[in-house]
Amino acid sequence: MSDIVLSSGVRSNLLALQQTSDLISQTQTRLATGKKVNSALDNPTNFFTASSLNSRASDLSSLLDSMSNAIKTIEAADNGLKAITNTVESLQSTVRQARQDNTFQSKSFALSSTASGNLTISGGGLAAAVDVSLEASGATQSTVAGAGAFAAPDAAAAATFTAANAFTNIDLSNDAGDTLTFDIDDGEGNTTTVTLDRAGSGAGGAGGDNTYDIDEAIAEINAQATAAGVNITASKNGAGDTLIFTGDNAGAFTITVDSVAVVDGGGLGANNQAVTDLGISDPATTGQSATGTAAETFTFTVSDGTNTTANIDLTSVNAGDADDAVTVIQAAIDAANISATAVNTGGTISINGLANGTNSITVAGAGVNDVFGGAPTVTAGSSATLRTVDQLVTAIAGDTDLTNAGVVASNDDGELKINFNSTSSTDLTVAGLNTDADTITGGAGSTTIKGNEVRRDLETQFNEIRSQLNKLAEDATFNGINLLEGDALRVVFNEQNTSSLTIQSTSTSGINTTSLSITSVTAGDFATNSALDTRLTALGDALTSLRSQSSAFGSNLSIVENRQEFTKATINTLIAGADNLTLADLNEEGANLLALQTRQQLSTTALSLAAQADQNVLRLF
Repeated sequence: MSDIVLSSGVRSNLLALQQTSDLISQTQTRLATGKKVNSALDNPTNFFTASSLNSRASDLSSLLDSMSNAIKTIEAADNGLKAITNTVESLQSTVRQARQDNTFQSKSFALSSTASGNLTISGGGLAAAVDVSLEASGATQSTVAGAGAFAAPDAAAAATFTAANAFTNIDLSNDAGDTLTFDIDDGEGNTTTVTLDRAGSGAGGAGGDNTYDIDEAIAEINAQATAAGVNITASKNGAGDTLIFTGDNAGAFTITVDSVAVVDGGGLGANNQAVTDLGISDPATTGQSATGTAAETFTFTVSDGTNTTANIDLTSVNAGDADDAVTVIQAAIDAANISATAVNTGGTISINGLANGTNSITVAGAGVNDVFGGAPTVTAGSSATLRTVDQLVTAIAGDTDLTNAGVVASNDDGELKINFNSTSSTDLTVAGLNTDADTITGGAGSTTIKGNEVRRDLETQFNEIRSQLNKLAEDATFNGINLLEGDALRVVFNEQNTSSLTIQSTSTSGINTTSLSITSVTAGDFATNSALDTRLTALGDALTSLRSQSSAFGSNLSIVENRQEFTKATINTLIAGADNLTLADLNEEGANLLALQTRQQLSTTALSLAAQADQNVLRLF
C-alpha cells in the first residue's frame, strides 16, 4: 500500500470514511447489546463497578432459592401444626363426649338370714375394694388372753454332790482289818454301804500297797454302787482332787456320813479323820445330800364347747420359746378340728376363736397358768346381729367412696338393689354372694354389673386418634427438614453469611404426644369425671402449646418473607445501578447511526469527487 500514491483529497476523504465506518460499527454494537460499555476498553470505571454490582446481585439471587425453600419448610410445618391441632381438638371432643355420658345398670340380691361377713364392692372406678359389713353389731371374738410372758419348762437336771474338801489318800496298811464304810442312798429306794478295805485296795491299789488314792476310791465306789443297783456315780473334779457324786436326772441321793464305821487296826485314827479323808468336812451332819431336778411338763387342754384336744404337753424339748409353744398348740388345735389360732405377742401366748364369735374357747389343766404366764383372761364368743336390707342401703349411702363412684342402693321389695351410675368404663364387682350370685351370704360367690360401655368405646377411640398425632408430625417434612420433629433450619440472608435466622420448634424434641403431655388411655382411665376433667385440662394446655408454636412459626415466616422481598428489591437496585453505568440510550444511538450513515454517504460521494479530480489528468492524453 505504501507504493500507491494517493492525492491528499482522496486520502483525506478515505480517512473520514474509515472513521465514519468505525463509529457506525461502534453504534451498531451498542444498539445490538443495548450497552454503551461492553468491555473495560469502553469505560474501565463503569465496567468494573457494574460488574461488582451484578456479582452481588447474582449472589443475592442464589439466596432467594434458600429463602423460598425455607418458606415452604415453614408452610409444611404449619400444615402439620394445623392437622395436629385438629387432632387434639378431636381428642377434646372425645373426652367431652365421655364426660357427658352417664348411663347406669343395676342388679338386685336377696339377703340370707344366715349371712355373715361382708358384702365387698370393687372395680368400677373405686381406688380400692369397699367392704360393707352385713352385721348390725359386731361379733365378740372368743379369746384366751395370756397374763404374762411364757417361760419354757425346765429341763431335767441331775443331782450332784461335791465333797467340800480335797480327797486324802486312805492308808489301810497298818492292820489287815482296817476298813472304811459309809452309806449311800440314791433317793429312789436303793441303798448300799460302800466298804473300802484292804481287799479292794489290793485289787485296785497301786501295786497292792493297801492305800486308796482318789481314782482307786472312785473305781471301788462305782463298782459297789452298780452291783447294788444304786443310781449314783462317783467322779472327780477338773483338778482331780475332789470327789463328786452324781445321781440320775430325776433322783435325789444322800451320803450318810454318820454311818461311817471304822475298824481301826491302829493306823486310821478316829472316825473324824477317816471321813475327812473322803473330803466330807462335817461327819456329824446327818444325811448330807443333793437333789436333782426332774424335767417339767406343762399339760393342758383346749376346747371350743364341741371338740376338746387331748392333753397338750409342752416340754423344754418342744417348747423352748413362745414361738415353738405356739406351733405345738396350733398343731393340737388343728388336729382336734377346733377353729382357733394360737398367737405369740411379744412372748405372751393367747388363743383366738372365730372372729364372728360363733365359738367359745376355754382351756383347762394343771399347766394353764404356766403356759399363759398366769391365770388367762377368757372371753366367750358371741355372734353378730345381721343387718336388714334398709340398714345395708343406709350403710352404702353413707360410704363416700361408693357414692363418689356412682354406687347407689335401694330396697327393691325386700331385696337389695344396687344401681351403678356408670361413669366408669370398668365393670363393678359385687362379692360376698352364694354360688348362684343371687343371694347375699358373705360367701365366695360374686357377680359383675356392667360399666359404661360408651366410655369404654371412647377410650379405644381416643387412643386411635392419638396414634395419628405423631404420624402427622413425622410427615410434615419438606426438602429433608422437619421442624415438627425438632430439626433446626438456618436461613442465610446476605452474601457474607453474617445475617441469618435459625428456625426450630419451641420443644427441642419436636411436637409429639410426649412434648404435649398427651398420654394414652388405659382401661378405666375414663372411669371418673375428675379423671376426665384432668385430661381435658391437659388437652387444653396442649392446644395452647400448639397455638404458641404456630405463632412462633408465623413470626419466622413473616421474617423470611420480609427478607425475601427485601432481597428482591436489593437485587433490582443493584442491577439498575449497574445498568445505569453500562446501558446505552437507544434513541441516541439510533440518531447517531442515522447521522453516521448520512456522513458515510457524504464521505463516499466526497471520495468519488476527489477521485474524479485525479482522473482529469487522463484527459490530457
